[in-house]
Amino acid sequence: MSFPPAAAKTYDATPARRVAFLGLGVMGHPMAGHLARAGHAVTVYNRTAAKAAEWVAAYGGASAATPREAAAGADIVFACVGNDADLREVTLGAHGAFHGMAPGAVFVDHTTASADIARELDAAATARGLGFVDAPVSGGNLGALNGALTVMCGGAPEVFARIQPVAMAFAKAVTLLGPAGSGQLAKMVNQIAIAGLVQGLAEAIAFGEKAGLDMKAVLGVIGKGAAQSWQMDQRGPTMVEGRFDFGFAVDWMRKDLGLVLDEARRQGVRLPVTALVDQFYGDVQAQGGGRWDTSSLIQRLR
Repeated sequence: MSFPPAAAKTYDATPARRVAFLGLGVMGHPMAGHLARAGHAVTVYNRTAAKAAEWVAAYGGASAATPREAAAGADIVFACVGNDADLREVTLGAHGAFHGMAPGAVFVDHTTASADIARELDAAATARGLGFVDAPVSGGNLGALNGALTVMCGGAPEVFARIQPVAMAFAKAVTLLGPAGSGQLAKMVNQIAIAGLVQGLAEAIAFGEKAGLDMKAVLGVIGKGAAQSWQMDQRGPTMVEGRFDFGFAVDWMRKDLGLVLDEARRQGVRLPVTALVDQFYGDVQAQGGGRWDTSSLIQRLR
């Protein structure tokens, strides 16, 4: 898979740091690219070494064969991997980053994962004299490419203060919301809000189509009123066109909603709409749409 380059961006004047970035998928690849363009010395690691070589060819820096080697000597280690198990492997595994980081270094996790793993890794980091920040992101691949992600953080204020200006290389906002785990919980709030919103937009468009309306014209009108949202502006027209080969994949959304529903059960919180939309995404997967954008919910209604 070939990755588009990170978009041009004006970077704040921040002292150069030695950093590592673990995980060069559709989010991590451009995020690490922005760090390099901002002047930081970046060493990357990816499970598929060819992706790391591609990144080095595009941005310079260096690659390492293991997370431990990538993290050696780094002031800050960023990661964006798949799930809790992947995160444990790149931190605590035999060749994990925690074994290579020097006391005082900080690990920043951008994976959308559970609040439990954030608290577990925070405790493990503290025992080793390391800092830890859980920092899931919102904004999708375009946000990563444009360096315009929203980053929701959990951790100690003094640790957050060290990483915030560096993370601004790929973000428009990096905000501390509480202790370890708070970033992951905030990302769950984000996904709950999006799930219900996309389903509502899908039903509105399907209804309008059945009624014979020009839905692009309708969206243009109601998008100037109380119904306006990012999803309506950015995904409404492509939903009308039936285009879903981009954006945040249904498979990823179901992973995130699984985390949400597990946490809700632990908290004793009822999320009836979220649980229903999760089932609807299962229907889209059954239609072969696991890699379609989340706006593909409308396909169930056509």
